[in-house]
Amino acid sequence: MFYVIFIFAMIKNITKNKIIAEEYVLCDSFFSKLRGLMFSRQKSLVFIFDKEQYINLHMWFVFFPIDVVLLNKDKKVVEIKEKFKPFTLFNSNNKATYVLELHNGAVKDCKIEVNDILKVLEVRTNLKDFCIY
Repeated sequence: MFYVIFIFAMIKNITKNKIIAEEYVLCDSFFSKLRGLMFSRQKSLVFIFDKEQYINLHMWFVFFPIDVVLLNKDKKVVEIKEKFKPFTLFNSNNKATYVLELHNGAVKDCKIEVNDILKVLEVRTNLKDFCIY
């Protein structure tokens, strides 16, 4: 017997009550943070760091621009980098615990601003009623 487990994940701007991304990929290991979006298709990423720190990002082998949002430990927006271009570098001016890599234009489309509070949601549902035998 196999149980079906669904994971629903989204990023929401609590301040503006707006969904920023309906799904994302979590990057919490050294390798996943190093790889990021290199050689991949466009998708939303959430990086989690153990403590607040200055963030250094690269866009080596990422072939499309993205928007980057940095959050402190309370998930408050502390810095925004729009149109982060391929094959460039970014060094933050503020410390962050979370980094969101979003599609180009997400900051403008979702009206994300410094001091907004965001929520990174993950809901796991174990559906024991729907078993595969």
